[in-house]
Amino acid sequence: MPGDPKLPFDPIERASELWTKHIGDPTSMRLATSIMRVQQLIIAELDAALKPYGITFARYEVLVLLSFSSTGRLPLSKIGERLMVHPTSVTNAMDRLEAQGLVKRVADIEDRRRTFAELTPEGEAVLAKATKQIMSIDFAINGLDAEQQDRTYDLLRSLRSSAGDFSEG
Repeated sequence: MPGDPKLPFDPIERASELWTKHIGDPTSMRLATSIMRVQQLIIAELDAALKPYGITFARYEVLVLLSFSSTGRLPLSKIGERLMVHPTSVTNAMDRLEAQGLVKRVADIEDRRRTFAELTPEGEAVLAKATKQIMSIDFAINGLDAEQQDRTYDLLRSLRSSAGDFSEG
């Protein structure tokens, strides 16, 4: 469980101490490890919140993206691009969402090589309930006030930008 401490000490802090002793400056290692651990904790809490709706956070993101589409549908390739995931991940998510009746695949009549995804009415209903649940737990962002969240977002955005995650164009 995300909020249930398993160790009587901070393992990242302990690793930092050992890193210092055996290798050197732990600053970057400590931050990278903390980011990865926070990601694990947040995903675990979000997935637990969405479990009653039969979806994971990854599938929730697909539903949200489809709901934001101006046409009510998106090509599967565009879903992967926007969510920054491999096409196989999109296919897996679509297979599960379609099996649950939350989305449907629709062939592009102008280009038979392309397939669209659309929310079904059931998908819209699940999305509304799931969004209410996610909002009620503030996206599992615990321990930071709004100002700290904004500062953290800005710092992480800088990391993503310097890694080439997006262009400012």
